[in-house]
Amino acid sequence: MNFGNTSLPLNPLVAWPVLYLLTALALLGLTIAIWRGLSGAWFRILTALILLTSIANPSLQQEDRTLLSDIVLLIVDESASQTLSDRATQTAEAITRIKASVAKIPNTELRIVRFQDGNENAGSLAMTALAKALAKEPRARIAGAILLSDGRIHDLDLAPDLPAPLHLLLTGKKTDWDRRLIIKSAPAFAIMNEEVRLALRIEDEGTAPGAQEADLTIAVDDAEPQIYRIPVGQDIELPVRLPHGGMNVLQISIPKEEGELTDRNNAAVVQINGVRDRLRVLLISGEPHAGERVWRNLLKSDASVDLVHFTIMRPPEKQDDTPISELSLIAFPTRELFIEKINKFDLIIFDRYSMQGILPMSYLENVSNYVRKGGTVLITAGPEFGTVDSLWHSPLAEVLPVEPTARIIEEGFRPKLTDLGKRHPVTEGLEALAPKDGWGRWFRLVEVKPIAGQVVMSGPDDRPLLVLNRVGEGRVAVLASDQAWLWSRGYEGGGPQLELLRRLAHWMLKEPELEEEALTATVQGQNQTITRRSIAPTPPSDLTITSPDGTTTTVQMQQAGPGRYQTSWQAPMMGLYRLEQDNLTRMIAVGPSAPKEFERTIASGEELASIISPTNGDIQRLEEGIPDIRTVREGRPASGRGWIGIIPRGAYATEDISVVPLLPTWLWLILSTTLALAAWLLEGRKTTPRNSL
Repeated sequence: MNFGNTSLPLNPLVAWPVLYLLTALALLGLTIAIWRGLSGAWFRILTALILLTSIANPSLQQEDRTLLSDIVLLIVDESASQTLSDRATQTAEAITRIKASVAKIPNTELRIVRFQDGNENAGSLAMTALAKALAKEPRARIAGAILLSDGRIHDLDLAPDLPAPLHLLLTGKKTDWDRRLIIKSAPAFAIMNEEVRLALRIEDEGTAPGAQEADLTIAVDDAEPQIYRIPVGQDIELPVRLPHGGMNVLQISIPKEEGELTDRNNAAVVQINGVRDRLRVLLISGEPHAGERVWRNLLKSDASVDLVHFTIMRPPEKQDDTPISELSLIAFPTRELFIEKINKFDLIIFDRYSMQGILPMSYLENVSNYVRKGGTVLITAGPEFGTVDSLWHSPLAEVLPVEPTARIIEEGFRPKLTDLGKRHPVTEGLEALAPKDGWGRWFRLVEVKPIAGQVVMSGPDDRPLLVLNRVGEGRVAVLASDQAWLWSRGYEGGGPQLELLRRLAHWMLKEPELEEEALTATVQGQNQTITRRSIAPTPPSDLTITSPDGTTTTVQMQQAGPGRYQTSWQAPMMGLYRLEQDNLTRMIAVGPSAPKEFERTIASGEELASIISPTNGDIQRLEEGIPDIRTVREGRPASGRGWIGIIPRGAYATEDISVVPLLPTWLWLILSTTLALAAWLLEGRKTTPRNSL
């Protein structure tokens, strides 16, 4: 029993079950006494009450209390979405006003808790911040909590049990609107040059102007962007074709409209790995020789290669009486290969081919056009390349990067990388694959003069051995020797013919990882590892990084190897980054292109309503005015027009306690004895008979 600072605690002299039993016996006896109509029944009742009370041993407890202040929690959202528009200014003004309002309330303190974006794109963790703040304070002192936020909270399932009202003061404006790009689905892999569909949507939120269509721009790597006019608010499927194998980076964006809240969610980067259904190779061997079988075995060993191979077994100048129709098991389908199906081949290899009258000049003209339109040709030259029957004397010479001198060098030499070759991605690092004594020797070189392209390997006296060149949209490579097969046979330790051929084929097929000038980046967490490949003799200029918020950072890259520069950079935030260096540009996404904070940016309290309502709290917009703070009694409305309420808790700390018996033992004894004697005397007087005369 409590009376303010005074209470009457009970400390029975016997166990509680015994006390209950004594009480029951007393009640039974008193009931019998009343039923029999004993005149001293009420004295008996008082006697039993005094005895039972004395056994219960009540004490008078006096507490010396110190009143504790009430605590109001102010949870301030400082996540990325709070930087939009004038929300930061609204928040700062509200904090100043709330501080002043709480300061006017007696015995009340304000605790300010600020939180930023959660790690790993977790979004706004307001409920986590509120729970941590509650854990630090006694619940009995919490008079209320105020959340300053745009209402876009991402941990609602972690909302704590509140002992007082929770109010949301909403930043932002009712007139805000935003347009965002949503990539609903995109494949991780797709077959090159085959149509793949991206599912996407352009969506408006808030008081949008109601546009029916919007421009959508899409670019693959550094290719010219394409613009589509697509409807707003509808799911669409956009057809895309991947131009090359390896990683294709698709940059998709919509322009920022006037009055739009942010453009942080207007762009996305989709990375799709392009794979070839089959690598279609046409190999034409001008004559049987030791290296022919090596080429065939190398190409046939790859299950992803569809090889069409023809070997000219007998040149036309070798005359005999055999009819032309019987010179081969199957006819050489020159027209079909070089007119009808030439564009279906990914790579054409002329292996020691000479002008023998089998391929008309018009067919070789088609090969030149095939290269200019994006095709690839590899020529492995033997002695015939320096003769009058050389391909140099055909229309194919228009795309060749070398001119033969008609001199054949037949001596042992070890192929080596040129200074450029040590930096070029086709040959860079091949020296590390050499055996202890170096690569095995070759014994023949066709002397050529480079007239274009890049010399990446050389032979005796630094004469060109492997020359690469770009022609139009296609690529050409000339290997000025027919002795590469010695490496495959392991002669004098051999050499990396398989790796060289693989890289050469991938370069000719425009794989991004083998581009001479390339800017790439890999992301782990928020750390970007940026790599620049360059065959230029001088280091590239500084790298410019544009962050999602528009700020730029200049980074100097360090050389990590021949022709390779690298740097590691910690991204300050999630989002889409633009990397620029010299004439190269690369978009890279750290986390999602649009972080969770910018997926939905319109301020709203709808999601928090189910948490605020049970606490008797309220949701009010700051643009309508910063509300006053009042104290209300528990159970009464805690909000109204222009004000929000907190509940005084009246918490206290007990400094000292004094405990004394309610009555001394001797007084309990006197009271019980007196009442029992009174009952006995009263009942004795009533029952004693009168004396008769």
